[in-house]
Amino acid sequence: MADQSIGQRVLRKEDARFIAGKGRYTDDINLRGQAYACFVRSTVARAGIASLDLTAAESVEGVIAVLTGRQIAEDGLGTLPCGWMIHSKDGNPMKQPAHPVMAADSVNYLGEPIALVVAETYQIARDAADLVVVDYDEKQAVSDVTLAQAHDQLYEEVPRNTVYEWELGDREATMAAIEGAHHVTRIKIRNNRLIPNAIEPRAAIADFNPATEDLTLYVTSQNPHLVRLILTAFIQLAPEHKLRVVAPDVGGGFGSKIFVYSEETALSWASRRLGMAIKWTAERSESFLADAHGRDHYTEAALAMDDEGHFLGLHVKTQANMGAYLSTFASSVPTYLYGTLLAGQYKTPAIYVEVDAVLTNTAPVDAYRGAGRPEATYVLERIVDVAAGEMNLSPVEIRRRNFITNFPYATPVALEYDTGDYVQTLDRVLELAEWSSFEARKAESESRGKLRGIGLSCYIEACGLAPSQVAGALGAGVGLWESGEIRFNPTGSVTVLTGTHSHGQGHETTFAQLVSDRLGVPINDIEVVHGDTSRLDFGLGTYGSRSIAVGGSALATASDKIVEKGRKIAAHLMDTSPEEVDFEGGVYTARQSNLNKTIQEIAFAAYVPHNYPEGLEPGLAEKAFYDPDNFTFPAGAYVCEVEIDPQTGVVTIARFSAVDDFGNIINPMIVEGQVHGGLAQGIGQALLENCVYDSNGQLVTGSYFDYCMPRADDLPSFQVDLEVTPCTHNPLGVKGCGEAGAIGSPPAVINAVANALGVRDFDMPATPEKVWRAAAGS
Repeated sequence: MADQSIGQRVLRKEDARFIAGKGRYTDDINLRGQAYACFVRSTVARAGIASLDLTAAESVEGVIAVLTGRQIAEDGLGTLPCGWMIHSKDGNPMKQPAHPVMAADSVNYLGEPIALVVAETYQIARDAADLVVVDYDEKQAVSDVTLAQAHDQLYEEVPRNTVYEWELGDREATMAAIEGAHHVTRIKIRNNRLIPNAIEPRAAIADFNPATEDLTLYVTSQNPHLVRLILTAFIQLAPEHKLRVVAPDVGGGFGSKIFVYSEETALSWASRRLGMAIKWTAERSESFLADAHGRDHYTEAALAMDDEGHFLGLHVKTQANMGAYLSTFASSVPTYLYGTLLAGQYKTPAIYVEVDAVLTNTAPVDAYRGAGRPEATYVLERIVDVAAGEMNLSPVEIRRRNFITNFPYATPVALEYDTGDYVQTLDRVLELAEWSSFEARKAESESRGKLRGIGLSCYIEACGLAPSQVAGALGAGVGLWESGEIRFNPTGSVTVLTGTHSHGQGHETTFAQLVSDRLGVPINDIEVVHGDTSRLDFGLGTYGSRSIAVGGSALATASDKIVEKGRKIAAHLMDTSPEEVDFEGGVYTARQSNLNKTIQEIAFAAYVPHNYPEGLEPGLAEKAFYDPDNFTFPAGAYVCEVEIDPQTGVVTIARFSAVDDFGNIINPMIVEGQVHGGLAQGIGQALLENCVYDSNGQLVTGSYFDYCMPRADDLPSFQVDLEVTPCTHNPLGVKGCGEAGAIGSPPAVINAVANALGVRDFDMPATPEKVWRAAAGS
């Protein structure tokens, strides 16, 4: 049998069913007698609802009910909460408007749900939804993040449309550094708004059983336990023990499926109200309108340096667009997931960051692959590149002069990096990218009338949000630990239960590898179960590249418990003491004899305890909870090389090299796949993707006709490699890899584009028109 231990390129177990079309996604599930739902959505961005006429819709044959936001309010349901309390620099808690499940009296963004049509078929529901007549008292909307604070107030409880004015770092020291610096580089920069576009649109089926009053919700979620918690504790749809949430196979999430949305909440309420199962699957146009968007920052930054280019201070001032309401984790993204990363890989002694979070008449904005880390990296790596030019230093040299080299390292923005080797990572990517021979490639491009540029980016991210006590003190509404359980069956096969959720990451393989490596059970005898609140007590899902660092560590701890219990059973069976029993490769061996027992034999003895240690409980199953001591800190260096046709403005990624340090690696093949996916998304943001609202809050980029996604022919064959500095504070030495590619790649691309064009300032996305104008000097 091929080696399937940690560190091996084991093929993904789950792919067999996906490739054969045997995956079980939410839309694949159909329940007997189910009805179908279609939402009536606002066609304007900001308005009072003067009246709502349901008569025509209710009269359509096959319509079961037309339900409204006002009925939800009358039933006493709560509003959708934001799970992270942020305090402004004056100490006051953030200001947030109530986020209704469905709008009752006013609408505040295009696509906000107003009513829900339930019918015998989806087509009937859709046709009837078109017959609902809404009389709007329309008002002037605001969509631009830079105009929101001067716009008239959207909500009475949110003056200047400002949720909070947050700060982090030492203002006095930073301003003094800037004032006394030899040189200060200043930039103004936008981080473009993105629409997630997971391949599977959101979907849900709510099934209420009137006899037992049990409610089951099948939903496209990265975190089913969080959905259950919010729907029971905050929305108060049902007692927690009466609500089961199942997230089956999920076709991509990228953060957008962490959150609790209006649709699954309204569907669950409707199912309970009508006493029947109801199904809803979003059309792609709904996804554009109503899925939580990402990014959308405007930032001004200043970097102070001495005469040799050593960083002295960094001041960052950001306006962050939160959309019309605060989504589930929205408030944390431009604060503790952004400001804390502005040190990057550099030993800047003084940093001060200010963030104004503002409300606009746009879809809510929340975490999207990287969640704050890409925004921070983009600001930092762009200003470092600009500073290099102004100081007559190469992009490589200015970074080398400022790298952190001693660990642990406490940054000026509240983090402590435990380990890393940024010099080694940079050296390796320069070698991989053949940086030293770039000028020859540039000359060859110029001989063909093309422009060629090269860009560098050195990123760091914080993963596995933790520890819970610290996060709670900073405003988190939940703990950030993870749970895991390992159950041996009497015949020796194993069921692994994890509170994380897999939606493309390959957990069914990597977690099986982990358990196989620690317990010596063949990987094909291990089943990994996730995504069902009825199977595991509680879990906190998948986001922030936390699954292996936190969820995997919980399973490692549970494995250790299994080994120790098995040692006691083995010692009894071999007539020796537990201290005299060794365990390796799935076999317990008595040191003083040639006796041994496989772990499968121990499992059988545990469930058929005819000859069993006195006082020891039967069975072989263990559970563990793991709360990290610190974040993990993956880091890397990326080099992008572009070729530009100045006649058309088309940018071609000629080469892309990425070297990452993710700590110890469970499965290199899966890690490389995660990096490739992240790079594709980051390059998509840098060159193609851009969510645009007009001044009236209408979504201009509401379909793939106007919102450009990266395709295979937009991407090169990536050159990727790994360096390893193990994490020092979790049992696996792992760091997390799921978001890195999307964090480090956008500044590398834009640095390369700016280098090719010979310009100082250039904002994403580098569309052909923008590039053509810059190349033409217009």
